[in-house]
Amino acid sequence: MDAVVLLEPDKLWRAHEVLSRPSPIPAAAGVYGWHFVRSPDAQLPAGRLLYVGIAPRRMANRSSRQNLRTRIRYHYRGNAEGSTLRLTLGCLLGLELRRVGSGKRLTFGQSGERELTAWMAEYAHVCWLEHPEPWIAESALIAQLDLPLNLDQNRRHRFHEYLSDLRATARSRARSLPILV
Repeated sequence: MDAVVLLEPDKLWRAHEVLSRPSPIPAAAGVYGWHFVRSPDAQLPAGRLLYVGIAPRRMANRSSRQNLRTRIRYHYRGNAEGSTLRLTLGCLLGLELRRVGSGKRLTFGQSGERELTAWMAEYAHVCWLEHPEPWIAESALIAQLDLPLNLDQNRRHRFHEYLSDLRATARSRARSLPILV
C-alpha cells in the first residue's frame, strides 16, 4: 500500500464538495484519510493526516453495505453514535456526550452535533483511495504511519491512552446524565 496517496494527496476535499450531488466520491471499497487544517487538540499537529478509516468494514457474520461515498458523507453529517471519528473529535473539542432517544445511543445532542459538523466543514478535509480489501490496507497504514486519532490496532501510539481515557470519561459522564429529549 502506497501511503503517499493519503499522506500527500493531489487534492483534499472539503465537506461542501463531498456532500454535493453528484458526489465526487466513488461508491467503492477503499481507505480514506482525514487531514485537519486546525488540530482538534493542542497536543496534535495541524495540517496533516491524523486518521484513516475504511469502507466497508470487514465483518465475520455479515457483509457491510458501506462504501467510500456513504462512509465519508456520514462522517461529515452523521452523529457520534455512528462515527468513531466524530466521537473522537467531539470529545477532543470538549463537546458534551449525552444519551439520546431510548437512552442507549450516545451523541453530542442536536446542538453539539451541529457544532461538530460546522467545525468539520471548516477544518477537516478528506482524501481517499480505492482498495478491494481496505481492512488489509488499514492495518498496514496504522502500522507504518503516525495516526494519533486511530485507536483500533494502534495501542503503541503515545496518544492512545489519553484519547481512550478521554472517550471513556465522556461515555461514563453521559450515562450519569439525564437522557436528552
